[in-house]
Amino acid sequence: MAKLFFGSLLALSTLAVSLVEGNLVYPAYGGVPIADAGSVDFNNSLTDTDSIVSTAQIVDQKGGAAGDVIPPPPPPVMLTAIDGDLVNVTVDSLVADQTQSSPTKRSVKDYVQIFKGTGTGPNDRDGSIEGTGYLTFTVVDNSTYNVDACLNFCDRVEQCVFANLYYEFNNPGLDSGGSNLKCAVYADVHKASEKLNRGGQQLAPPPAGLTYIQQSTGWTTKSLPEPKTPDGFELVFGPTNGANNAPGYMGFAFIDRYDVQACADLCNTRGADSQGGNCQYFNIWRALVDGVPTTYTCSMYFLVADESTAVNFGQGDLAVSESRGYRRKNVIPDGGFEGFNCGTNITAPFCFTPGYSAWKGISPATGHLDASIFNYAPYARTGHGVALLGSAFGEDDFPGTLTPASSLDTEAGKTYTLQFFHSSAFSGPEGEADAFVEVHWNDAVIATIKPGFSSWTFYSFNVVAQGNDVLQFHGGKAPSYDFLDDVSLFLTIG
Repeated sequence: MAKLFFGSLLALSTLAVSLVEGNLVYPAYGGVPIADAGSVDFNNSLTDTDSIVSTAQIVDQKGGAAGDVIPPPPPPVMLTAIDGDLVNVTVDSLVADQTQSSPTKRSVKDYVQIFKGTGTGPNDRDGSIEGTGYLTFTVVDNSTYNVDACLNFCDRVEQCVFANLYYEFNNPGLDSGGSNLKCAVYADVHKASEKLNRGGQQLAPPPAGLTYIQQSTGWTTKSLPEPKTPDGFELVFGPTNGANNAPGYMGFAFIDRYDVQACADLCNTRGADSQGGNCQYFNIWRALVDGVPTTYTCSMYFLVADESTAVNFGQGDLAVSESRGYRRKNVIPDGGFEGFNCGTNITAPFCFTPGYSAWKGISPATGHLDASIFNYAPYARTGHGVALLGSAFGEDDFPGTLTPASSLDTEAGKTYTLQFFHSSAFSGPEGEADAFVEVHWNDAVIATIKPGFSSWTFYSFNVVAQGNDVLQFHGGKAPSYDFLDDVSLFLTIG
């Protein structure tokens, strides 16, 4: 059980007088910091839905099986917009180590036809799909209308859930290859209304006719596979038809198909927000315009959201679908120190302890409470819990050490991102001159910060795990106090 100290909250008028006289009231007595460490206001960081919708109106993510050269396996996921700016780069160009999942094993019986073709008579004309989530195409034996071969091809292509099978005539490249029966596969399901490619190209020298299409049929899996949850993340909600409108919003990206792993990679590599830190949560959803798949959005947040804020169902003819939320797993137990409290009968919580179930503070043999955890909202960056390095009673100037109560559940060889917020504003510019924190990872000092007088500031470092790792924060030298809050350790590279 944690040892609790209940400090005496002195009257604010008394504190004000003591500060004027130059006498510091130490944290253990509920002293008011000489300077504000910086307030955190997340009310102005809500999802920018208008920007997402307006960008969806100008981006074009449709594709189809053009030409006569069979392409290589599906290309990597493309990034088509970032925060309203149109781009054309691959997601894997932003990520050092992108993992791919294996195709879902299915059989022909796992598919169903969703639209028919117009026939193969002399005057029958049809169109092939131009839609989002295009992956690749092949040609199959055209001695029969070979549906099974096309669906078997879809089964072998990662993310394929839909196949468009059709004849294409007057394409000399296909004719020379021995088959004009094209099988185009997609990562999303499409309708007959999206048969936008009607041929009409002069690919063979005159007097040969223009290209035309016949018997274009659509086949989809009977059920959409549940996306694999990326390493280092966990599913929070979904699928639903509502996107998050939540605080902690960092920005959005459009990708050219519904790919949860790509969104996770974008979250992992998103630049840190100065107020909120690294991306901790993303919301992926599909936009339907008049029922047709149009864009795939990844909205990123430095605060974890949930289904209670998934209240954006669309605007006008744009509807939200397949919305899922994923949070990064924090390896640090109770990184916000919110698990320590003063009890249920305390009306104005103010207490502190050298340790509790999640964290422990270590003082030198002759020191006293040189590392502690406080339950006191005025000291915390968020919530009411915060850690302190430096003698809480001001009885010595020894540094203290703060560490999780147990070794960390990490996986050897993998890279993690450690992030935390630090402030050293309690004692004023002169009193905080010697403020410092060493960050220890196992037996090595990976960083030393000497901020002097400083408000809440974000810090982030990458570390490589060896398994059951030990994290320590060592510092503080009363009256130079160092406060720590919102400590996280996220898997970065698998």
